[in-house]
Amino acid sequence: MSSKRLYQIVKTFLNFGLDTMVPAGMLPWYVKVGRASLFWLRNQHKDKTPERRFRLAIETLGPVFIKFGQMLSTRRDLLTPELADELALLQDKVAPFDGEQAKQLIIEAMGIEVFEQHFKDFDLTPLASASIAQVHTATLISGKEEQKIVIKVLRPNISETILADIKVMSLFAGIVARWLPDGKRLRPKEVVQEYRKTILDELDLNREGANAIQLKRNFEQGSEYDKALYVPEIHSEYSFKNVLVMERIYGVGVGDIARLNELGVNMKLLAERGVEVFFTQVFRDSFFHADMHPGNVFVDATNPDDPTWIAIDCGIVGTLNREDKRYLAENFVAFFNRDYRKVAQLHVDSGWVPANTSVDEFEFAIRTVCEPIFNKPLSEISFGHVLVNLFNTARRFNMEVQPQLVLLQKTLLYIEGLGRQLYPQLDLWQTAKPFLENWVKEQMGFKAVFSKIKANLPFWNEKLPEMPDLIYDYLKTSRENQHQQTQLMQAMLANQGKQNQRVIYSVVVAAIIIATAILLSH
Repeated sequence: MSSKRLYQIVKTFLNFGLDTMVPAGMLPWYVKVGRASLFWLRNQHKDKTPERRFRLAIETLGPVFIKFGQMLSTRRDLLTPELADELALLQDKVAPFDGEQAKQLIIEAMGIEVFEQHFKDFDLTPLASASIAQVHTATLISGKEEQKIVIKVLRPNISETILADIKVMSLFAGIVARWLPDGKRLRPKEVVQEYRKTILDELDLNREGANAIQLKRNFEQGSEYDKALYVPEIHSEYSFKNVLVMERIYGVGVGDIARLNELGVNMKLLAERGVEVFFTQVFRDSFFHADMHPGNVFVDATNPDDPTWIAIDCGIVGTLNREDKRYLAENFVAFFNRDYRKVAQLHVDSGWVPANTSVDEFEFAIRTVCEPIFNKPLSEISFGHVLVNLFNTARRFNMEVQPQLVLLQKTLLYIEGLGRQLYPQLDLWQTAKPFLENWVKEQMGFKAVFSKIKANLPFWNEKLPEMPDLIYDYLKTSRENQHQQTQLMQAMLANQGKQNQRVIYSVVVAAIIIATAILLSH
């Protein structure tokens, strides 16, 4: 299956003429020979622009490649406007599958009686069609109440297609790990395995529903940041592994800049709230939506001066443990303050670079890369470019790719891309810095110690009455252990004495035997 899929990928690339997008001088001789050997595979779309050919090729190859294109479409600072506009069509304009087939899949999941009793006005024409699933509108009947909802249903046989693509990706990862100079350090096999887990999790809509419920609950805590994000209600009682029923939301696509401007939306506030939403999810909740491309993000512009983000499609989420979160926050703050010494030391302390790395050399290398960037106004600095430059610099210091941070990095790139589309002057650094500094203080200052004590008080209160018994048991056990150790030591000494006596007796007997033998020989 992998070899068949590999051929299909190569065939698709060549049929859409993607090989012509790479300058001939950059291709090794053996690649040119390989291309010439596939002489029957010609560019069949010469009448189309290179950008459109690239989008059509990705669309033809299916979900895994479409998601890659979705990620690229948000990086307008890295792509030409023409390519970014073309890839943006991948977000919600993938060809749908038959609506009757979708309806039948839903009925098979929940049963004909439930479907007919609780749902009406099912629209066979999908509201949106994405790479893994498509969405249909309907009305949910609950007692005497009716609610407009959407039903998300997975594409038929999508699992087999994805697994085939992952096998091919694993094949490429093995080649990279074995033959490229940086292969082992990049850990391509681990990255592909992490991606495999992520995308397979997305195929379970029960998991997506649970993620959405958790994210919604996180942003109902009442803090100043919680009004910035709304997550639709999930109807779990009607949801299954391949079917998800949720509240229908009415918003403007975050990529529809013209419509947002027409409505008079405060774009600066909207962009800044996007950054706040990201850092709130990561550093407050340790649970973040990791697929925030324009197809999954909408804007509630009911009050243009107080716009709210709306997030859907929570199939991919990320989490961070306490240590990674703390190191990340301290790294960000140190970077904002241009404290490269601390950035270098934190990388060593966290294990992201080997322990024998020279902190002085690493600090100098980071400063060399970053100082020219910081000479520009902060609003013009692209975090994506910073990451690329740092990654290239870290090669000299054997920095390994951290699979657990891949989703975080991708999500941050999404947020920056969306924010810059909404408000090109967005100062990502200045918006995030106060948030991170406050978080670090809360985690490491007196308030953090007090919070930990307060959190543990119920446990200590429960165990306090047991303390006298626990102390008595400990002392009693200690005396018994000490007595047992004394007896064991005495037994060992006695046994050692007996062994010494046996050795002496053996030596004496041996000496007598040797002396007797000598006398008899004379």
